[in-house]
Amino acid sequence: MTTHQMTSAVLFHEIGGPEMLRVEDVPLPAPGPGEVLFRVEAIGLNRADALFRAGTYYYPATLPGSRLGYEAAGVVEAVGEGVTAYAAGDPVMAAANFDFGVHGVHAERVVLPEEYVVRRPEGVDAVTAAASWLTYSTAYGGMVEAGGLRPGDHVVITGASSGVGTAAVQVALRAGAVPVATTRGEGKRQRLLDLGAAHVITTDSEDVVKEVGRITGGRGAQVVFDAVGGPGFARLGDALEPGGTAVLYGWLDHRPAALSLNWPLTVREYANGAVVRTAEGRRRMAGFIGSGLRDGSLAPVIAETFDGLERITDAHRLMETNTHTGKIVVRV
Repeated sequence: MTTHQMTSAVLFHEIGGPEMLRVEDVPLPAPGPGEVLFRVEAIGLNRADALFRAGTYYYPATLPGSRLGYEAAGVVEAVGEGVTAYAAGDPVMAAANFDFGVHGVHAERVVLPEEYVVRRPEGVDAVTAAASWLTYSTAYGGMVEAGGLRPGDHVVITGASSGVGTAAVQVALRAGAVPVATTRGEGKRQRLLDLGAAHVITTDSEDVVKEVGRITGGRGAQVVFDAVGGPGFARLGDALEPGGTAVLYGWLDHRPAALSLNWPLTVREYANGAVVRTAEGRRRMAGFIGSGLRDGSLAPVIAETFDGLERITDAHRLMETNTHTGKIVVRV
């Protein structure tokens, strides 16, 4: 394999809306020592992709010609020197823990360091895999590893109709906990109940603290898993029992997060890299996700599937409407 091969990839040269995205041919290097080249079969979209493209992510895009995308599933075509865990023909997924301005995996073929790759669970198709790793690893890492979620606990899950939110409902159920989902309006209530949420709170018309108190018999929840942040984060802390844990994993509200005076409580900020950057962390996550996908307790909710990288702009436009429930996937 030479360094002069090309592959199609999603790029953007300026920050902005979905219209900034382009599909262009870029050089495809041969895998170097410790690297894996895989052919991408499907990609999964995440809110981080839109924030990065718009210039509001926690690190800036590499412009011009920034790559994009954390999540992809495919098949190994070649490996570099020293790689023994993977071989040509192995089904794999990208384990998001990289600067996606440089390593973005929304492309036909990608080369990644092997620590950014995990094996796809046996029997799991590419579309399912592309919708699985980041959402389930974030939910598992945030609620179980950082939040200490235990069987019988009530966990308040904000933004529950998102990809991570729907995954969090399933992870909570698999952990033996009671998922209390929040969503802005009534339109998604029944869908969340159908997905397994024990209770749904619509924040446009219901008071989260009062509803959680009613649901828990006045005790409060043990864990909050929040994607929003901002001033409303304090109100979520008020819904916890004394000594409860609030885990903030997203910043959809870019204003500073206020803290509850409902002391004592534990506040944790969670980023997936804290667990994924270690081989042991990836092993635990892969074990939890793989076993769940195999036994059916984890089944990613896919809002819509688009065919072809050229549909990436349409996929981003759908994501920005916030009308979907679950993950958006593009088959490559």
